Amino acid sequence: MTLTTQFLTMISMAAMGSYLGAAIDTYNRFLFRSKRKSWLVFLNDIFFWVLQGLIFFYVLFVINQGELRFYIFLAILCGFAAYQSLLKRGYARVLEIIITMIISIYRYAVKIFLMLIYRPIVSLLLGCVSLITIIGKGLFVLVKWTIQFIWMIIKLLFTPVKWLLILFWNLLPKHIKKTVEKLYNKLAGYYQVIKNTIINVLSRWRKNKE
Repeated sequence: MTLTTQFLTMISMAAMGSYLGAAIDTYNRFLFRSKRKSWLVFLNDIFFWVLQGLIFFYVLFVINQGELRFYIFLAILCGFAAYQSLLKRGYARVLEIIITMIISIYRYAVKIFLMLIYRPIVSLLLGCVSLITIIGKGLFVLVKWTIQFIWMIIKLLFTPVKWLLILFWNLLPKHIKKTVEKLYNKLAGYYQVIKNTIINVLSRWRKNKE
């Protein structure tokens, strides 16, 4: 390993030590250890340190093909200590500013979405539903009035026919009236029998289905 490579390795590892301090602070800022279950915190810690190890190895591999030296650990420790003494407070402030900005942008984006997209679509749908309801009620009333009007016309048209039939019935001889009444009574009896049979069959079918 040449001197240039060693120098770059020391500088890079010192920078990675500072990065590690910033990563730990960022991780703790978003983890909320006291509000999470212990097993979840344990899994997150394992994932975090494995990820950091992979990042350190990748940087070291790029610089010196992954060769480990004792001074590498000293450089990492020095970078971490420099971060803790010089950069920690400033980074914490910058991190809070960035988080606040992201939250503000997110809330603003949500408001814009609600104002320009969600609420107009909901209002349009409600308007369509109201319009369809009004049209449906109007059509129902129109059909109802039309049926009543047609039924009234039918009544008016068939009233003279009804009077003629009553007059004709009164003019019929008594023996014809009796014959017609007997025929009507028989048909009414047949109708009642058929009706009772259908009701009994339906009731049995329902009982068997239950």
